Amino acid sequence: MTRTANHNAQKLIAPLRRPIARLLQELVRTNSVAAPPGGNETPAQRVLQQFLREQGLRPELYDTAFIQESGSPLVRKNRTYAGRKNLSARVRGRGMGKSLVINGHMDTVPAGIAPWSRSPWSGQSKDGRIHGLGSFDMKGGLVAGAAVVCALERAQIRPGGDVIFESVVDEEWGGGGGTIAARLRGGGAAACVIPEGTQLEIYRATRGGFVVDLVSDAGDPSAYFSRAEVVSPAIPMGRLLTWVEELGRKRSRVRARGAYAEFPDPAPVQVLAVESNRLGPEAPLSVPSRATVRVYMQFLPQEDVDAVIAATRKELERFCARDAFFRKYPIRWQPLIGGPLYGHELPLDHPWTRCMADSAKAVLGRRPPITGAPYPCDAGLMHRDFEIPTLLFGPCGAGAHNPDEYVELDSVIRTAEVLLTAAMTWSGC
Repeated sequence: MTRTANHNAQKLIAPLRRPIARLLQELVRTNSVAAPPGGNETPAQRVLQQFLREQGLRPELYDTAFIQESGSPLVRKNRTYAGRKNLSARVRGRGMGKSLVINGHMDTVPAGIAPWSRSPWSGQSKDGRIHGLGSFDMKGGLVAGAAVVCALERAQIRPGGDVIFESVVDEEWGGGGGTIAARLRGGGAAACVIPEGTQLEIYRATRGGFVVDLVSDAGDPSAYFSRAEVVSPAIPMGRLLTWVEELGRKRSRVRARGAYAEFPDPAPVQVLAVESNRLGPEAPLSVPSRATVRVYMQFLPQEDVDAVIAATRKELERFCARDAFFRKYPIRWQPLIGGPLYGHELPLDHPWTRCMADSAKAVLGRRPPITGAPYPCDAGLMHRDFEIPTLLFGPCGAGAHNPDEYVELDSVIRTAEVLLTAAMTWSGC
């Protein structure tokens, strides 16, 4: 069945190659940046909606603000959703097979302050790559998912079970609001695939994540240019960085198993930013009175994340108690996005894992690595909270969350072929 589905998938996707490339370029050129508490995803969702309509589908565009009144404990209270629209397109099945949801996010992170060699919004096609913000994370995978339902609709194929394509908001910054809205509105499914960039590997697990700002306020800025002692947290923050480094070494010794058993650093601790005053002509020359270290911790799927965070906070308190400066000016623990994200892991022998592996082998001519994702995403919500077995499979590229991001167009097409093969096999075409 998989080999036949693969042959059909390649034939069905082939006419969509140029339309998919044009759609991807247009989506990259359309600003869909999210920065808490809100996001600007809807203009790009409308571009996608029009494309799906042209392919004969009837996509639904709906506001996600209803989740704020839903009572769901999963909804983050520090986000706003009015005007932020999800998109859903469904190919209805014959009621004789398993359903599948293909879920991807439209929002991107901001372009940042580091220079790009071309505009973040260029959408330029060069040397087989589409360049620009969000091309790899994850508009390339998103259009591959869209191609699946377009191919089924164009060929008038009715799968055994429903195949649902979703483009959601609020994935970046650990929001999850779009996926929560999709599940509360659209119900469950027998399986889910998220076409985030995976380099054409299958990720059967994701890590949890938590971002916290460690903030030290010290001294009185009015003492600058006076005879009084000028107190600044900038130099003592070096000792805090040493503490973070030691925390990272300790976390690197966490025993990993399953999908993360071969990772050299299975539970990393990373410093994302250090700030104490700013450089540049807009900042006056003055000793800072505040310093901040932004720390990102990741967790294995089997870990008690809340317990690890609580223990880390206690260790920080003990560090402050031992340090004369931080005893006087205690470090403030300030979570960036609220509570942590939680990871997930699907067994290697799960039927959905086997289906994806066989489908990828049929298309690629080789069995791809099956491993764990080096990042958290909405898969944890899908799998843990909505009990939908979830895998990740997506295109090749680089530069996610960084300048000069790109996605390889051929890998977007291969992703679409694999996903379509898997969808037809899983749902019983």
